[in-house]
Amino acid sequence: MKEAVLVAGVGKRFGAVQALQEITFSVGEGELFGFIGADGAGKTTLFRILVTLLLPDEGRAELLGLDVVRFYRELRRRIGYMPGKFSLYPDLSVEENLRFFASVFGTTVEKNYELIRDIYSQLEPFKTRRAGKLSGGMKQKLALSCALVHRPELLFLDEPTTGVDAVSRQEFWQMLRRLREQGMTILVSTPYMDEAVLCDRIAFMQAGKILALDTPAGITTLFPKPLFAIRATETGKLLLALRASPNASSVYAFGSALHYTDSRPVVSPDELLATLQIEGFTDLSVTVIPPGIEDTFIALMEKKQGSAS
Repeated sequence: MKEAVLVAGVGKRFGAVQALQEITFSVGEGELFGFIGADGAGKTTLFRILVTLLLPDEGRAELLGLDVVRFYRELRRRIGYMPGKFSLYPDLSVEENLRFFASVFGTTVEKNYELIRDIYSQLEPFKTRRAGKLSGGMKQKLALSCALVHRPELLFLDEPTTGVDAVSRQEFWQMLRRLREQGMTILVSTPYMDEAVLCDRIAFMQAGKILALDTPAGITTLFPKPLFAIRATETGKLLLALRASPNASSVYAFGSALHYTDSRPVVSPDELLATLQIEGFTDLSVTVIPPGIEDTFIALMEKKQGSAS
């Protein structure tokens, strides 16, 4: 697969803060690649470097075979960027915003309408409404339409669904999959673990570093120990008891269950169940479960924090 993005040893510092450190990865043409991490992980800084809005302090980055520093003017015509913060003109209407961004790139809405039809058709009934008066989901669809109107070869989306309702999030990812099917290369960042499984490959980011990079299925193989789901009527009391156990390696709430790993090399569900029953817990269930992406991310963060201390 030909590389659309190549990043090698990129670093960025803001004063005393090391925002990015030794970032290295590549993205193939037509790939939907996700960056997963909490606020402050470095996702936005990385995207701003890649879309030529920031200069890296070290390392190099290439898009479409062109260096992002030397060829920034050409690259800006060939990429689309949707920043995390709504950045369109709130006092312009939906249609005025779209036509303005098309004119900036020397094209028209009509010329590339087929590319944005699925998205913009939902906005057309409101095309005279000011952008600032749209709902969160509609604002995101307008921003995506504006990022696509010049038919970019590469699309960068920085936390595009943050603050958007669940239905709009689902619709947005359906749009991204359709764009990917048309051959577009897409890089997207998100703090939502459930969106990671929708990407071809993902990179976990924390404190300016990439903790792991693989397919969603492949990345869960990095989980180091058997994972147990433990349920009881008194969940809060059970959480405190497990965290106080000398054998506990990690314990955290996950929906209606507690996800638990043990520090002993081998332990069975029956053994854990018997121990908890002796401590007075009833109506218990203990099962071994496959780790998910969020479980793996938490384990990798704990490992990194442990090695740093």
